[in-house]
Amino acid sequence: MKQTPADDLAKTALPPAPGADRYRSLDFADTTATLPAGHSYDLLAVPASAMRWLAVHDLTTPDIQLYDVCTRRMRALRVHVRALFTARVEGTAPPAESLGAVNDALIAVPTAPLLAWDGTQGPRRVQAHPTDQAVGHALATLAADAADLLTGPDGGLLAVCGSAPCDRFLLRTHGRRHWCSTRCGDRARAARAYARRSGNAT
Repeated sequence: MKQTPADDLAKTALPPAPGADRYRSLDFADTTATLPAGHSYDLLAVPASAMRWLAVHDLTTPDIQLYDVCTRRMRALRVHVRALFTARVEGTAPPAESLGAVNDALIAVPTAPLLAWDGTQGPRRVQAHPTDQAVGHALATLAADAADLLTGPDGGLLAVCGSAPCDRFLLRTHGRRHWCSTRCGDRARAARAYARRSGNAT
């Protein structure tokens, strides 16, 4: 499968899928996608693109620098979030290692602002966000978001794009057919029209 170069990601990447505006974990799962003609992309492939994704989703600050080890951690959690989403869509038991990985991310660092005190400002809430824990905080936030999606009322709306080979997730908004983007919907309709013309419609 041909991976899209990092410089071309902005042009190649599909727009956010339905539901990504409500669940950052959904957009996180969709940072990788399979495209037609054996192509794919990965928005977490290199530190620069991963940093852009985190910044757009308010999960890091501009002074944070990512390294390869950080992107590897992000991609590892993404594998497990996608496995949990797939199990939810298919109505099967999720892999134990994926449950464990998400739970580990949840408890690794505090995500709630902590209570602090100083002589000038008195009591205040502060986000514990040292540089060396920035990615841990981001992953904990994404893990919590994924858990909320899976256990909440929107979990039943979770679906995989119905336009092969796309493998992105979305929340169904209406009807039986569901596509993650207009591009995938157009491709699915074109495929059905071709099948009808060629007499191969099912």
